[in-house]
Amino acid sequence: MNRIAGMLLLCATSVSVFSQESEPAPGTLITDRPDATESPSTVPVGYIQVETGAFFERFEEGNFKNENYTFNTTLVRLGILENLEFRLGWDFVEQKTSGQNNVLSGFSPLLFGTKVGIAEENGCFPEIGLIGHLFLPVTAARDYKPETTGIDFRFAFAHTLSERSSLSYNIGAQWGDDSPEAAYIYTLAYGLGLTEKLGAYAELYGDFPENHSANHYWDAGLTYLISDSVQLDATIGTSITEGQDILLSGGLSFRIPTKRQKE
Repeated sequence: MNRIAGMLLLCATSVSVFSQESEPAPGTLITDRPDATESPSTVPVGYIQVETGAFFERFEEGNFKNENYTFNTTLVRLGILENLEFRLGWDFVEQKTSGQNNVLSGFSPLLFGTKVGIAEENGCFPEIGLIGHLFLPVTAARDYKPETTGIDFRFAFAHTLSERSSLSYNIGAQWGDDSPEAAYIYTLAYGLGLTEKLGAYAELYGDFPENHSANHYWDAGLTYLISDSVQLDATIGTSITEGQDILLSGGLSFRIPTKRQKE
């Protein structure tokens, strides 16, 4: 984890210097990390937004203790139209099980998808977006390669509660792991601006598989804006139901123009 933290710090320093030399981006960065709740907002037209990081999770299954390290959770978002973005994501995962010498590692299936802005916030009516992804098996390493294409979709909602607080939530469904069973997903996140640059959040999220028990989790974390286009984050969490013992995560998000923006 020290190695991961060092890499993130180096990236943050490099991107911070670059952002100071670049044209100012439109508005403050809005990201889809570090929480499980996706924002309904799309990336501005003509900009690329990169959201990357690493996380560690531990859970016990029977007499075995599993540790998962995800060294690269990169999501690349490209603003195509005013309310449309393309999304590409790829994770590199390493899984270790106590009492076993076998270590699973490699890339998970490539995520390809879009986000569409449906409605802007208007009084009590929330901002709404629709997000959909495909998970392509041909792009995955052998240890994480499913036989069938995974799919998910969700509606994302956001309410402004005050000048410094907001409430966001998602509802949707996902299919994966070579199973025809749908899992209905939900998230609920409360965000609070502690200062102009420092923010905090707390979140509940989980899923309801059709033929298995529901899974419920919580997490909380901090975000720090280095500039309007660069953000650091840190998260801690665990499961409410049986499963995940602990989740630790840290990340970096930044936005750059695809071409020089006119003044």
